[in-house]
Amino acid sequence: MQQWWTLPWLCALLLGLMGLRASGSDFQHHRYEDMVRALFAVQSECPYITRIYSIGRSVEGRHLYVLEFSDNPGIHEALEPEFKYVGNMHGNEVLGRELLIKFSQFLCEEYRAGNQRIMRLIHDTRIHILPSMNPDGYEVAARQGPEFNGYLVGRGNAREIDLNRNFPDLNALMYYYEKTNGRNHHLPLPDNWEHQVEPETLAVIKWMQNYNFILSANLHGGAVVANYPFDKSRDPRIRGRTTYAATPDDKIFRKLARTYSYAHSWMHKGWNCGDFFDEGITNGASWYSLSKGMQDFNYLYTNCFEITLELSCDKFPPASALPREWLGNREALVSYLEQVHHGIKGMVYDENNNPIGNAEVSVAGINHDVTTGADGDYFRLLLPGTYTVTASAHGYLPSTSTVTVGPAEAIQLHFYLKTAPKQNLKVKPHNGKKNLSSPKAPLKLGPR
Repeated sequence: MQQWWTLPWLCALLLGLMGLRASGSDFQHHRYEDMVRALFAVQSECPYITRIYSIGRSVEGRHLYVLEFSDNPGIHEALEPEFKYVGNMHGNEVLGRELLIKFSQFLCEEYRAGNQRIMRLIHDTRIHILPSMNPDGYEVAARQGPEFNGYLVGRGNAREIDLNRNFPDLNALMYYYEKTNGRNHHLPLPDNWEHQVEPETLAVIKWMQNYNFILSANLHGGAVVANYPFDKSRDPRIRGRTTYAATPDDKIFRKLARTYSYAHSWMHKGWNCGDFFDEGITNGASWYSLSKGMQDFNYLYTNCFEITLELSCDKFPPASALPREWLGNREALVSYLEQVHHGIKGMVYDENNNPIGNAEVSVAGINHDVTTGADGDYFRLLLPGTYTVTASAHGYLPSTSTVTVGPAEAIQLHFYLKTAPKQNLKVKPHNGKKNLSSPKAPLKLGPR
């Protein structure tokens, strides 16, 4: 009897039953040129809702291409949040790269097919997808292939630098400020930081400076768990001991991690790859402490909340495993993206209705502020509840409002600030030193 009841056939059948087309690409691994062709093919298929741009080049000169989805590509619309997915930061952890290529094709196909959920997301969100942050490392890993790839071969960039240990260490400064009642957001970068990071890291930091990202996920491999900040422990490392390092937004981070884990087909079950993580989530430092990582940097330097998604036991799974992985992650990728629309958002104006950029928005009881973008809009992820929110800016009197947040779309809360009398104008003192370094500690190379 002919063996037509195969895994690819089953995947195509399931996709058809769910109303999701399986066409658009075969499930395969994409070398750099193949990835570029796939991204430009999506842009060609959906030219009015997509844009491709490069944020920089790798050590070996490969472009770090981003595919943007929006109803107005290339334009930030006030009150429309910016979201990003980043894949393949470790070159030999390839599933995230393939999932983001497939996810890009899926968004285009479903938009053209009239899928209301996807159309609403693209109309109301500016989505940025970077399938490969480390294309040089990927090429090293791909030359060995799935069968012979080692745990570390291709992990770093062309200079064998681990990009997830390459961001400025703002945790040390944050932990110092916690003790001295210092600044709690947008911490200053150290002097000459541009010369202390790799080209890929530099490109991503510049990217963060140019876009007011609100929510992000960084896709890795080597485990199956949703990992949330902080990654770096507040305590000196003691061999064999891990400590939970909560952010001021620990509750919302746990909710974000659970959103992905429970929407994923098996992550939430806990037992994966020989490890157990309750609900399929973990605090980074509670797992193991990591310095100079990207997700902590997002939280401490920008308005962006980022988690790290470990998506497969096998860092370089065979192509035959990709259909199952896509089915396991598709709903989670959409559900997590939708979380950017929760909490509160609004505009901060002066008394003449001019938007105020770089105004600070603080929530009583949560020691982490966010700032408005250049257009005066802000976004604050929050769980359902009642909050006291204050907007302030240099040269203006602060304004405070109380708001109740529900479980659905973000509540709009606008502020109108009055100019402060001259005697009330105060320049905020600069908090702390720029070059606080943490003590050297043994490096642990886990999946992250």
